[in-house]
Amino acid sequence: MNYRDTMKINAAGHLEIGGCDCVELARQYGTPLYVMDEEYVRSVCRAFKQTIEKTYGSGNMAYASKAFSCKAIYNVMKQEKTFIDVVSGGEIYTAASVGFDMSGAFFHGNNKTDGELELAMRTGVGTIVIDAADDAERIDTLARRFERVQNVLVRVNPGVEAHTHSYIQTAKVDSKFGFSVSSGAATAAIKDVLSRKNLHFSGLHCHIGSQIFDRSAFALAVDVMTDYMRELAGEGIEVETLNMGGGFGVHYTEEDPKYNVDEYCDYVSLLTRTLCECVERKNLKKPFFVIEPGRAVVGEAGVTLYSVGAVKDIPGVRKYVAVDGGMTDNIRPALYEAKYEAILANRANDEAKEKVSIAGKCCESGDIIIKDICLPEAKRGDLIAVFTTGAYCYSMASNYNRNAVPPVVFVRGGKSGYAVKPQTYEDIARLDAIPQTE
Repeated sequence: MNYRDTMKINAAGHLEIGGCDCVELARQYGTPLYVMDEEYVRSVCRAFKQTIEKTYGSGNMAYASKAFSCKAIYNVMKQEKTFIDVVSGGEIYTAASVGFDMSGAFFHGNNKTDGELELAMRTGVGTIVIDAADDAERIDTLARRFERVQNVLVRVNPGVEAHTHSYIQTAKVDSKFGFSVSSGAATAAIKDVLSRKNLHFSGLHCHIGSQIFDRSAFALAVDVMTDYMRELAGEGIEVETLNMGGGFGVHYTEEDPKYNVDEYCDYVSLLTRTLCECVERKNLKKPFFVIEPGRAVVGEAGVTLYSVGAVKDIPGVRKYVAVDGGMTDNIRPALYEAKYEAILANRANDEAKEKVSIAGKCCESGDIIIKDICLPEAKRGDLIAVFTTGAYCYSMASNYNRNAVPPVVFVRGGKSGYAVKPQTYEDIARLDAIPQTE
């Protein structure tokens, strides 16, 4: 088990996070419950920022907020002085609502709506990332209306295939994201931007995928991108900003490497060293450097607490331990066949001697959170903690079966508080209506 910085088993044999006993958290806030280690989030942000400053100088990290988005996390990023990456009107609205300086926001998306682009203009989003053939025309028209010159990046597809799940590869040739460099589509998009008075071409963006452990893929992407920068320079086009996206892998199970914060910084150092070497060797002007970590910032900060309910033993086949959550609060096992680790948080020192499958409560046979895990003999009322649920769990939660989305609690220094309050059945039904069709 990969216990993070503030995680430990206390004298009572309970899992403790951020100085808070998980049994007490479950008693106070109920289950299912997302628990986020705020200090870990902050420490990763600081480490990324300091590494960029130390090894490169001109740059920043932009938190990829699709991983986990709410007012509290944007407030943390505001305090830590990071940039943010937003991908929807909802994320723009939420970030702006806490007073985040939206000049430090990068607005992504392969199909931005007119309403989202207008909201981006009204809230002062600093950079919009061009990712569709008509983006430049639409953004230019809006920028004229708002009497501003809008900074844009062009998202390019460098053709670097990272070794990860096919659903989260984003830089392969067949992808809905980005303009192909090899086909000439990227250069055509850039020249379209340059022809428009109310757009300023700031630079390039790429993102090769997610949950990547192969560091050579990142180095190769930098080399390919700087080759393209050199090609553009030959046509008199300057790249002021190079945004390399994110994709740093995190530890879910023993199959994955265990990285501490320092090792994440090694990822960043590899990128900056490679970029410095490429810029010098290819005689390029040093660009402002941006990375967009999301999962690496919040993934391992999160733990989900569940209460054990029914236990079903099928002799000679399998034993199911059912919990009070499931695919509505963590769709990743059903969607990606994602794997997780877990413990009994109220009996963490007990010997794990039973192989079981942790089943969710949804009316779906595929609602299995973890298949074949060794735990102590679990009984109704026990507390299960599933690790590394800070990214893409709350953000992908649903009301399937009319289940409520669990609350999110931040813990730090022995204190806890709601980051997202619990959803009620009234909340679920509030927007329902009975149409007058008769």
